[in-house]
Amino acid sequence: MIIILTSINRILWGITTILLIYAGVYFSKKLKFIQFNIRDMFTGFKRSGYEKVSPFETLMLTLGARIGVGSLAGVALAVYFGGPGTIFWMWIATFVVAPNAYVESFLGVLFHRKIDNVYQGGPSYYINYGLNNKWLGKIYALLIIITYIFGFSTIQANTIAKSIESFAGINPLITGILLSLITGYVILKGASYIIKISSKIMPFIVVIYLIISGYVILSNITLLPLILKTIVVEAFNFKAFGSGLLTTFIIGFQRGIFSNEAGIGSGAIAASTVDNDDARGQGMIQIIGIYFTTLVLCTLTAIMILMSNYSDITFINVNGIEITQYALNYHLGSIGEVVLVLTIFVFAFSTIISGYYYGENSLKFIKSNSNSKSIFVLKLITICLLTVGSVVRASLLWDFVDILIAILGIINIYAIYKLRKKVK
Repeated sequence: MIIILTSINRILWGITTILLIYAGVYFSKKLKFIQFNIRDMFTGFKRSGYEKVSPFETLMLTLGARIGVGSLAGVALAVYFGGPGTIFWMWIATFVVAPNAYVESFLGVLFHRKIDNVYQGGPSYYINYGLNNKWLGKIYALLIIITYIFGFSTIQANTIAKSIESFAGINPLITGILLSLITGYVILKGASYIIKISSKIMPFIVVIYLIISGYVILSNITLLPLILKTIVVEAFNFKAFGSGLLTTFIIGFQRGIFSNEAGIGSGAIAASTVDNDDARGQGMIQIIGIYFTTLVLCTLTAIMILMSNYSDITFINVNGIEITQYALNYHLGSIGEVVLVLTIFVFAFSTIISGYYYGENSLKFIKSNSNSKSIFVLKLITICLLTVGSVVRASLLWDFVDILIAILGIINIYAIYKLRKKVK
């Protein structure tokens, strides 16, 4: 089963990578390399007087979904399986696909609609109202529900449970049940509450992680030049041109896209919730989000791992988080483990509640007359899946989600390219 999923994963990601690169290059030219327009990235924050959701809150909601354990576990997997060179291609992927994040967020705001007193939008909406293709919009919405609630949420639960088991020896099932109860409390309070919670917890834990990772790197600053050199050299290891270089390139691009989701369309769902029609401002804000996620958080995690002797350790049924956990323990001792467990919990929890919001948004699109009963069922499913996700096999989850992300990317790139004339 795993071999079949891996093969499908590679084929789909080959197609998706080509499409995302093509779209990124096309929109870079069309929008005059907007991803390097640093000055205008912050103009979207200047407006005020929001009734429900501000641009800052949309950014925090997006970061909550993007950061998750992808910045902690996903990048560790990239380094473990693809080597240090994957980080270089992760950087390149970020700059190449950044315009895709702008375009999808622009279109998300352009076609958003107010439902239950909160703006809703994203690829399903611009596929429906822009391309007049309701069925493709519904397919995308259904895939979002499966990807974020059945996929991402279970990965987050699995990572939380595994890290706590490694740290404190607590049975993953018990962790899963407790996580389900906490999540249930938040999501049962509604969409507006989810957005508010995300905007409050994300800044706090991000600052803590920046301080810790900055301390580790500064403490090992003499190793930094060699590590940066290794990242670049290994990215162009032509001696292993066949599977070696190609694997490094694919994994690097895949992890870069996986961490920032630029071109996948999910970021547009969060961007669309803003209480204004400033499509350009929201697009620029989303570029900030993907730069911060990949170029800052993922890079800091990767450097801390590379500053340890992780390559001397054999990891079994690897999730990725064990590698990061080992690196922090290597640098900080038992304090590092405590910091990582807390960071994992908050990052992963933010992804869970943000992912649930994406799922609820999509359900409301599929069932335009969706009532409180259908939303409650979705919440119940989410809560149950967190318990299940805490005990299933990690590698199966990653392959499953990777395949779904690739399909979402293919649909979204098709949509934004067809709507390219709407983008300014």
